[in-house]
Amino acid sequence: MEGTLPALVAAATSRARSAGFRLSCEPAVGQLLAVLAAHLPAGARVLELGTGAGVGTAWITWGLLPRADVTVTTIEQDPQTAALAAQGTWPRFVDLQTGDALDALRDSGTFDLIFADAQGGKWAGLDRTIAALRPHGLLVVDDMTAAPEWTAEQHTKQRQVRQALLTSPLLTSVELDHGSGIILATRHT
Repeated sequence: MEGTLPALVAAATSRARSAGFRLSCEPAVGQLLAVLAAHLPAGARVLELGTGAGVGTAWITWGLLPRADVTVTTIEQDPQTAALAAQGTWPRFVDLQTGDALDALRDSGTFDLIFADAQGGKWAGLDRTIAALRPHGLLVVDDMTAAPEWTAEQHTKQRQVRQALLTSPLLTSVELDHGSGIILATRHT
């Protein structure tokens, strides 16, 4: 399958595989991210919470190229995992950061597209993620289909996130049976 992936995605997938990193963005989710990123207006700001080895970042970037009129900020808490993503060759509009997602949400302003793929900003601090969406901004949250190997705590947190997204008065949301299960939401004005 790697031969059919965009070069940036294939490189990030290879880095993840070589390092034994198993939490990368699934291709189905990545393709959706690329489509949503391609639709963003000039000057848009994108935030990814949970860079991992950079697979999701690569999908977002691929959807934006050859444009350079946007910014993509991606944050990974684990320094070793962040170093994997940093091995990639990224366009100048991609800003790889190592740190706590919740701190970034507090200090970074608002965004047109947020991909919440980390515990911070999804399992904890979801309210901060929603607050960081610009009016009409899009929020993509994956892993909304429970996996059998999850712990009871993971099942509980997933249900809480799902409920919060689908009932928030600030959002219009849809649950998609796509990839690992996605909730796509847009913020009201």
